[in-house]
Amino acid sequence: MGHSQAEKAATRERVLRITSRRIREDGVDRPGVAELMNEAGLTHGGFYKHFDSRDDLINQAATFALAEGTAKMERSARRNEQNARAGLIDAYLAKQHRDGPATGCALVTLGAAAARGERDVKQAYEKQVRTYLDLIAGLDDDSTDAGPEAMLTLSALVGAVLISRAVADKTFSDEVLETVAEQLVLRTARDGSADA
Repeated sequence: MGHSQAEKAATRERVLRITSRRIREDGVDRPGVAELMNEAGLTHGGFYKHFDSRDDLINQAATFALAEGTAKMERSARRNEQNARAGLIDAYLAKQHRDGPATGCALVTLGAAAARGERDVKQAYEKQVRTYLDLIAGLDDDSTDAGPEAMLTLSALVGAVLISRAVADKTFSDEVLETVAEQLVLRTARDGSADA
């Protein structure tokens, strides 16, 4: 019985992982249950062993996708030992992040869906925003402006990636990422020297 429960939990997580990737890539309206279950190697009939409805799956996958980002943000911050905020900025505004929505930050891809979505998705989105704000604010040493700076940084990061994905001109898209990264890093350096 325990083995069966473990298999069921593993299967459920596989479906959530696949769905979270797909909704980041294609949006919450596109992937159908049959398509998702097929991708997970399951039958459509097996769906109801794990989820009450498609909406239940999408809500849980959105929550899953949002929560996945915390570890990525923490790893990004640790890439630059001298300036963790600059490391996070560089990783977040990388072209690879822009070009990989399926594995990228769900704050970018699920923002509109969360705004229109059910309370559970809104709460998961808000929780992730607050988690990222705390993480970014924690990168500042004894700064009295850590909270507002974190909010500005997160808003610029999410907005820059969203814009860079939405525009048609690849050169302009690159420019958005590069300019916002440069300005945020300069701001970080300026704030750091003011605190010294």
